[in-house]
Amino acid sequence: AMLRLRLLTWDVKDTLLRLRQPVGQSYAAEARAHGLQVQPEALGRCFREAYGAQSRRFPNYGRGQGLSSRQWWLDVVKQSFRLSGVQDEAALTKLAEKLYRDYCGSHNWEVLPGAAETLSRCRQLGFRMGVVSNFDSRLEVILSQCDLRHHFEFVLTSEAAGFAKPDGRIFEQALRLGGVRPEQAAHIGDDYSRDYRAARAAGMHSFLLRAAGQGEGPEVPPEHVLPTLSHLLACIEK
Repeated sequence: AMLRLRLLTWDVKDTLLRLRQPVGQSYAAEARAHGLQVQPEALGRCFREAYGAQSRRFPNYGRGQGLSSRQWWLDVVKQSFRLSGVQDEAALTKLAEKLYRDYCGSHNWEVLPGAAETLSRCRQLGFRMGVVSNFDSRLEVILSQCDLRHHFEFVLTSEAAGFAKPDGRIFEQALRLGGVRPEQAAHIGDDYSRDYRAARAAGMHSFLLRAAGQGEGPEVPPEHVLPTLSHLLACIEK
């Protein structure tokens, strides 16, 4: 392409991997296994509330505030169930530990259609590859379990970086890890502000994965929009 790209960086959630089922359903199934009845829809709402509150209070998994990401997540899970009316603290602790482990692997995550093939092709074309994701330290294990880790030279999580997208400093770290200038790199992700706009603000190229019928977001030049991951190859083939 005219772009002369050397490095491709990738978002993970809803770009390469997605949850097999909504969080409320997974949490409710696990609760049932512990003898607790909780409505999946209500639990999903409570999770979003607990996650939102924790993210505002302790941004980026509490990294700057002395919290481990594990403790951050255990608190979110317990609070999700408390808001749903579960009061048995001993059961909550067991549930939280189990769910924290469960989200480490292919049990709860699946590879999006076209992701593995697109990553393989990009590597065959000689691109260097890395991950830039607002995620905690479990991401390495998740990518390995889902058989995607080998595609990447580096996996940069917001927890490790100390900055979360759209903060440009996480992209600067990625460019240093990749050893390229911003204009030699492109970022691929599904979020307009955290992925598309943030990477461009850092001087990189970027492509927005936006499935057809996903609702109209902000205007993006059509040549930067990917209806599916497979469309990336036409944009970057050298």
